[in-house]
Amino acid sequence: MEIRHLKSFRAVAQSLSFTKAAAELHYAQSSVTEQIQALEAELGTKLFERSNRKLRLTSAGIRLREYADQVLLLIDEAATVGVLDMQEPTGALAIGGLETFCTHAIPPVLAEYRALYGKVNVSVDVGNRRELYESVRRGDLDVCFTFDAPPKDDKYASRVLFQERLLVTTPVGHRLSRQERVHAADLHGERFLATQRGCGFREMFDKAMAQLGPESLRLEAEVSGIAPLRACVAAGMGLALLPEMAVRSEVERGELLAFPLQDADFRAPATMTWRRSREGVPSLDRFLALTKKTVATRI
Repeated sequence: MEIRHLKSFRAVAQSLSFTKAAAELHYAQSSVTEQIQALEAELGTKLFERSNRKLRLTSAGIRLREYADQVLLLIDEAATVGVLDMQEPTGALAIGGLETFCTHAIPPVLAEYRALYGKVNVSVDVGNRRELYESVRRGDLDVCFTFDAPPKDDKYASRVLFQERLLVTTPVGHRLSRQERVHAADLHGERFLATQRGCGFREMFDKAMAQLGPESLRLEAEVSGIAPLRACVAAGMGLALLPEMAVRSEVERGELLAFPLQDADFRAPATMTWRRSREGVPSLDRFLALTKKTVATRI
């Protein structure tokens, strides 16, 4: 089984298109087709089938994709063996995180990391939790930042960096601004905004709603993304429960108000997750060490 055949297979499996895979790999489409046919002949089974003019993986193709991801990741990791003992890290470092982390928590750490290890090519991607964990599992990301614990899987290693407080966020001039303290009962009847289902922040909101009771947190509308959610709150559409780091700048500029609840302490663990098999790679090890040392004091 040739590595180039596995690479072509994975490219087709990801895009479900021979044309897109050929363009990605800089091959002629006929070359990609021949490599897939050779792989199928070697395995004695079909890996793709067409249905209504659409390409999809067979059951054998689905199983092989898991193996191909693991094999190609190990090959990439093996290629770093020659530089593991170098004093200064080189190569690439792929970082992912929820929007809030990529906007507020990661940039200061990256600035310090780049100042120390300028030969590392760094990339940052935003995604939801499911996408981020899957990217770490496949090896597309070296490390990701999310709220709550990662999936229970031996492939992952993780560390809780800090506990992030959730604040009741309101527009300027809201009636709560006239109170010295805000209690759960003060939220009765208020309209709340939240992100869409499937988002980590929505899970936080739903947990708070379950704790306080639906009569306290009435969902007015769903908004896609933290930035537009903040804008909707500022415009007076409703209130929101948001991580403190996500509203700190707006509060300091006088664009929003944010209050902790006196009788309910909502917190979510800010977690850094990486692929365990990548430990020992200098670019990642230095980043993990720097983040553990500095991020909690920077937030």
